[in-house]
Amino acid sequence: MEINLLVLNVGNSRLAMGVFVAGGLASVKRIEHAQRSEWPAAISDLWRQIAGRPNAAVAAASVNPALVAPLQEAVADAAGMRPAWVGSDIELPIGVLTDQPEKTGVDRILNIAAAYEQMEKACVVVDAGTAITVDCCNDNGDFLGGAIAPGVGMMLDALHERTATLPRVTMAVPKDPFGANTEQAILHGVYHGVRGMVKELVENYATALGRWPEIIATGGDAQALFDGWELIHAIAPDLTLYGIALAYVQHHIRHPL
Repeated sequence: MEINLLVLNVGNSRLAMGVFVAGGLASVKRIEHAQRSEWPAAISDLWRQIAGRPNAAVAAASVNPALVAPLQEAVADAAGMRPAWVGSDIELPIGVLTDQPEKTGVDRILNIAAAYEQMEKACVVVDAGTAITVDCCNDNGDFLGGAIAPGVGMMLDALHERTATLPRVTMAVPKDPFGANTEQAILHGVYHGVRGMVKELVENYATALGRWPEIIATGGDAQALFDGWELIHAIAPDLTLYGIALAYVQHHIRHPL
């Protein structure tokens, strides 16, 4: 089955789009929700890369229910079809062992599925986006659960909005060992706070698993937070898009047309 697939991931802050042409990820675009008027043109541009190819289709995932209907309208205008949604139209690609699988974020599950497909063993995914999630699977690829924390932007906003004088700071790697001014002190707190949280959580996961798992990082802040850190096996910015494609392929292997 030749995979020609437009994949769409509706996050909390932006829409990520990718097109797989003959099985390979050919193009990726990301649009902040504030620029939602740009969706139709971007979706049309990507769809044109696979329109007319065998089995061309659209698959999507969302953690933002309010934007499902507008996205379906944009896809219908561009491709003349309704996207297949992971979790309803498309089965999840891995087992989910949380207490309430139906309430577990589909993006978290897809990230782990895509990482496990590559690692083929217990692993951890850190998604540093609007929220930061640190999730783990076992050697069978089952989603075990994880942790959810405020993202970098949320932390920086809270420090500014909930205090009298702290400034709003743009995320960057802190420059010196000590925060010698207010801005650098904030960066130290957020940057090392996130990394310390990740290390502590993965140590707990390793104790439960019996060995240290590989860690894959994704999300908009992953590069700034984790680039060059020896704990991170790889930074994969398009991990969720691969997870959507994986779910689509596995569903159609189980349920051939």
